[in-house]
Amino acid sequence: MANQADLPTTRQRNHAVAAGFLGWTMDAFDFFVVVFMISTLSDAFHVTKARIILTITVALLMRPAGAFIFGLMADRYGRRLPLMINVVYFSIIEVLCGFAPSYKVFLLLRALYGIGMGGEWGIGASLAMESIPNRWRGMISGVLQSGYSWGYLLAAVAYRFVFPSLGWRWMFWIGGMPALLALYIRWHVPESDAWKEHAHHDVGKILKILVGYWRPFTYLCVVMTLFMFLSHGTQDLYPDFLREVHKLSPVWVSYLAIIYNVGAIVGAVAFGMVSQHLGRRRGIVLALLLSIITVPAWAFGSGLLMIGIAAFVMQVGVQGAWGVVPVHLNELAPDAARSLVPGFAYQLGILFASPTNTIEYALRNHYGYRWALAGFEIATIIVLGIAVMLGREAHGKPFGKSEDLAEIKSVQFVGSG
Repeated sequence: MANQADLPTTRQRNHAVAAGFLGWTMDAFDFFVVVFMISTLSDAFHVTKARIILTITVALLMRPAGAFIFGLMADRYGRRLPLMINVVYFSIIEVLCGFAPSYKVFLLLRALYGIGMGGEWGIGASLAMESIPNRWRGMISGVLQSGYSWGYLLAAVAYRFVFPSLGWRWMFWIGGMPALLALYIRWHVPESDAWKEHAHHDVGKILKILVGYWRPFTYLCVVMTLFMFLSHGTQDLYPDFLREVHKLSPVWVSYLAIIYNVGAIVGAVAFGMVSQHLGRRRGIVLALLLSIITVPAWAFGSGLLMIGIAAFVMQVGVQGAWGVVPVHLNELAPDAARSLVPGFAYQLGILFASPTNTIEYALRNHYGYRWALAGFEIATIIVLGIAVMLGREAHGKPFGKSEDLAEIKSVQFVGSG
């Protein structure tokens, strides 16, 4: 058992969780401002909406590069410094997007932004998961992942109140505020004790661990690809769907986005807690069941009340499943590569699922917006549920020798190897 004096205090644990949560929140905010301004940016740069959607795809494509670079740094040098560098990097790029003079420059900047976004999740998740007692992992996993929905919600609020008066460039300029988070991390967040215990100070050894883990890693990539189909397929084009199909004004689109992101936050925390009691895989599948029964009302419903309720419940399920992901991936990852493996698998999923928006938009041209979204998501949910249940979990796996983790009597490995 670790020396009592070396154990992180409750305050330090809270700071570590807050750093991961706030980093992911601000990262998501910077991503989703583009989602709300597809039409505006199309007019500003004199290109089609499809070209603006392409910038979203390009940002997603670049995320694995960021996950690999920053994840490797975090497993080699610790969690704190790479996280600070990452936050400053993506904040600077976001500000520069507001100064973009042309579409080509904007496209390049969004590609560079994707590298920063790809690096944050793996570091923040490993830092948070390694800093808390086992009994809190499910709930904190949901809280951490809900940062994505908080970022979406804040983007909706900014679109409602900042965009009308200040214009699209300010939406990117306020995205530079997360740089201040680096100072918070510097002053308040301690280095992970679990990293100190399992650290390999040789990049080659870390990469060797990744190569030796190739079979479980391949499975994680498949699952994360399906997870990306699930979330981006229900979120990225939905504001445009509301404007085009339901003829809603930008004001009502922003209000509905706020409502369904509240549902996402509730779902992430709730199903994260469920997974702590019923297991990671069962928690995910229960959330998926909620989503699939909501698809008809979500895609084919009419009337503002029905649309609002369906969008809320849909994201309870979608982000409920996602709320289990941080803890599930961290428990399955090798100790010495806990930033690299989850983050890289997560972002490779983004790479493989990056055509999601383009596919859905193409389906819309052939089958209409409603059937495009509904058909894509029904297929995704069914395949994802099967893939999750055929996998394994390491519910309760100890990360280090802290006092809380030392109390664990055994590690429960469930499912096939």
